[in-house]
This record gives sequence, C-alpha cells and structure tokens, in this order.
Amino acid sequence: MKRLHIHLAVEDLKQNIAFYSTMFGCQPTLQHEDYAKWMLDDPRVNFAISNRSQKLGLDHLGIQTENEQELQAIKQQLDATQVPIEAQESTACCYARTDKYWITDPQGIAWESFHSLSEIPTFNDQIPVSDDENTVACRPAENKQTSCCG
Repeated sequence: MKRLHIHLAVEDLKQNIAFYSTMFGCQPTLQHEDYAKWMLDDPRVNFAISNRSQKLGLDHLGIQTENEQELQAIKQQLDATQVPIEAQESTACCYARTDKYWITDPQGIAWESFHSLSEIPTFNDQIPVSDDENTVACRPAENKQTSCCG
C-alpha cells in the first residue's frame, strides 16, 4: 500500500515538532537536529519537516511505496505524462537510502516517487563544500530553489 509524502521546510524545527506532535497526537517516528518525520497510519502519510532550506513552506510532495513493484507501476504512470523524469538509484537523502523518480508538475511542484531501502545515519552522502551548500531536501537540480544535496 502506498503512502502520501509531504515535506515542509520550516524555520524553527523545535517549535514545529511541538506543533505537529500535538496536531498528530504523537511524537516523530524519526528525529534529528535538522529533520523530523511522522509515519502516520490515519491518514496514511509520511510527513517530514526540515530546516535545511532558505525558502520556507512546501518543499515537495511524493508517493512512498512499500516495494519495488509498486515503484515501477508508478514509474509507468510518470512515463505516460511525457514530462522529463529523473531517476535516482540507491540515493541517500533524508536519513534513508532510496530508489526514486522525480517529476515536476505543471505548477513547478516537485513530486518524488520512492521506495526506501534502509535508514542511514546522515541526511545524505555529500560533504558540503561551503556553508551555503546542502541546504534543502534532495530534489534534482532543475527543481532546487537554492544549492542542494544531489
């Protein structure tokens, strides 16, 4: 069964963790100094927040699959849109290793379709070259609003 994914960029992570924990009635499933995630079953959503972006608000939307077969079925639907797709295999992002496909809707909103393979101890695999890098979630280059992880 698939799960809707929402990722918001927030200014004050601690304040937002308190707000969303109260709103959802539970603490985050995963929490780091720059990131928190709630894996909710009702509604079935992977809701994540991070303070890694200069632009606050909606970072991206997505669909998380439980297995590779579901991901490939979504890939076929993405292919039918005839919009460029960026594939990322075994990529590291948001404290997880994932296979994913990125697409941008007509409004410019990035959509991530992904299957998580494992948790990892870091946000991604890249080492920032400067303080300005590594500031937003792992969207492909054409969807990034500032410099980012790859």
